[in-house]
Amino acid sequence: MTFNLSAYRRQWFTDGTAARRDIMAGIVVALALIPEAIGFSIIAGVDPRVGLYASVAIAMVIALIGGRPGMISAATAAVAVLVVPLVRDHGVEYLFAATILMGLIQIVAGLLRLDLVMQFVSRSVITGFVNALAILIFLAQLPQLTNVGWQTYAMVAAGLAIIYGLPRLTKAIPSPLVAILILSGVSIALGLPVNTVSDMGKLPEGLPSFALPQVPLTLETLRIILPYSVTMAAVGLLESLLTAQIVDDMTDTDSDKRQECAGQGGSNIVAAFFGGMGGCAMIGQSVINVTSGGRGRLSTFVAGAFLLFLLAVLGPYVGRVPMPALVAVMIMVSIGTFSWNSIPNLRRHPLPSSIVMLTTVVVVVATHDLSLGVLAGVLLSGIFFAGKVQRMFSVERTRSADGVAVYSVNGEIFFASVDRFTRAFQAEDSAKRVTIDVSGAHFWDISGVAALDKVVARLRASGRDVEVIGYNRASADIVDRFALHDKTGVEMGLAPH
Repeated sequence: MTFNLSAYRRQWFTDGTAARRDIMAGIVVALALIPEAIGFSIIAGVDPRVGLYASVAIAMVIALIGGRPGMISAATAAVAVLVVPLVRDHGVEYLFAATILMGLIQIVAGLLRLDLVMQFVSRSVITGFVNALAILIFLAQLPQLTNVGWQTYAMVAAGLAIIYGLPRLTKAIPSPLVAILILSGVSIALGLPVNTVSDMGKLPEGLPSFALPQVPLTLETLRIILPYSVTMAAVGLLESLLTAQIVDDMTDTDSDKRQECAGQGGSNIVAAFFGGMGGCAMIGQSVINVTSGGRGRLSTFVAGAFLLFLLAVLGPYVGRVPMPALVAVMIMVSIGTFSWNSIPNLRRHPLPSSIVMLTTVVVVVATHDLSLGVLAGVLLSGIFFAGKVQRMFSVERTRSADGVAVYSVNGEIFFASVDRFTRAFQAEDSAKRVTIDVSGAHFWDISGVAALDKVVARLRASGRDVEVIGYNRASADIVDRFALHDKTGVEMGLAPH
């Protein structure tokens, strides 16, 4: 992992116009973070300040050391749901200790290049992940839209009209910010009976302070927090890396996933030292940031810094922001996040790809667990891929002029294709000499080597003279290491590769 100072500077400052867009986008994100952080704190069973301070610290720190400029990280539901038993049974101080260990694990994951596991996540899984999150974001707004007066629906409709209508007139100011300001002014001036941010929970007063977790430094403490820390670290990295890939696609830029892993770890450690819970990347707020014009590290930093300003200075005013305004913003995020072309693609794309995408969506929405949905999608992708490779396999039998039976093997020989491989040689053959030509095949694992062993042993037991020819270099190596009957060599016709 190399550090390029000039590239890092460009990620902060390119020109005045970009800086202004980053600042404006960061302000919008800060306002959208407040109800989310409070809600996640309630889920985890902790005071609202724990989620709010975490969002401040994580956003500001990840802007400095993260690998994906413009992506927003803060306290998240994905992590909050994991720590409910820990907070309930042991208290919030153990949550802080678990968050520090979570950060250390994520830093180690970055050093070990565990970000490379993203190579095994198919496009179908990513699309399913995006669609499931869009659905969850919308469902999360329903409590604010049930058992409420007509004023709430009117404000949500007005907010959406501003969000989608203002860009037709000007894009100088992000339309979500304008919607929040106008609806807040109308709600306060008219005293409308709508839910406000303060109804979500009491906002903290003052600045967060540095403190070490008040837990005993014993092996018993480690035994308690380690399972939670490992799970939090894994889920946090999974959601962060997937979100980073989505932001890459939205902005048509690349990011350093290894640095992002370490950055997530560092930001979580800092958050815990300032009384915050663990967190990770947030796709909803990241979409708000990108669609509002945020591209650089400055937008993420402003989101955290302005959130801190709101809490420390403007807390009473922020508490009066109407929830319908923020609901309108999140509905916009839900609509913008969903991959609408994935619906017609269900008919155009191969059936296995569509099944993987739909499975990911269903599992995530049903369980509200992103990691389970992605795991189901990845496993299903692997099964379909193995089945596809298995079918790209054939064994053809011919007879040479001198009466030798020649079996030409083509395709991949591995655990999923060994059954078809062995059955291809089960037919009775009157030839006394058999040549197995594997020049068009590749042996991938010990299952393939064992299948070859089985075929050779059975043919020789029936009195036939067997010769295997045409190994490529990689197949020859694995056969030499694990075969029981034959080793490769020049006399077997080792083919260059």
